[in-house]
Amino acid sequence: MKHKYLDKIKSLEGPPKKVNIFSDKEIKMIQELYNDLPERTFNKKQKVRKKAWEQNYNTELDKIYFSKLKEILGDFKMDNLKSEKGDDLYGLFHESFSPLPIHVDSGFDEEDIIYKQVVTPLAPVGDTIFFKKRWYGRSTTFTIDPEELKFKPKADQNDRSNKHLGDKEFNEEIHTKYLTHIDINNLKGMEVEFIYEWKVGETLIVDRSHIHCASSRINHKKLGLTTFTKK
Repeated sequence: MKHKYLDKIKSLEGPPKKVNIFSDKEIKMIQELYNDLPERTFNKKQKVRKKAWEQNYNTELDKIYFSKLKEILGDFKMDNLKSEKGDDLYGLFHESFSPLPIHVDSGFDEEDIIYKQVVTPLAPVGDTIFFKKRWYGRSTTFTIDPEELKFKPKADQNDRSNKHLGDKEFNEEIHTKYLTHIDINNLKGMEVEFIYEWKVGETLIVDRSHIHCASSRINHKKLGLTTFTKK
């Protein structure tokens, strides 16, 4: 799959941007919402626990969150999973205890004009590594594992691909410091554009075409809220 409206998507893109759009009180409200929400997924293999921000669970916070995103993003639509009622979810909370692999969150519908990914750290642990290469196919996990490449995803699961690879050897110093959980051969041809060190109180705005992964520097749980948007 390739996104149909590629020129429009590219015209909306820009460099990653750190912003402070939530007050300390609002961050605390979001953290409390996470504690109150029911668990949606606990993937023991990946060591990731997920909770979904369902509308009307806290209507005051719903309004605050949507209006703050609108201030920084302009007009947008949510592009997260749906609730059982069919309503848009406002985001997904990820609590992880080990680093996620190299991937891209570019969506599953070629008709969509994918827009920004909004990441709000809720714990001061971890980094996210963004690479210079972009991806305009389905959401994908990148691997050189032959068995992984045989995986046939369902409609809402990531593809598997090795088409991110290039010829240039990856920087060994960066690999040793940040990416020891990834085979360095799976980073061949990749270059780092931006390393985001998580900080509670900040929010990161980044294009959904950015290939990225977590850093291996997790010595405690990593907790954050991610919202995907489209035009």
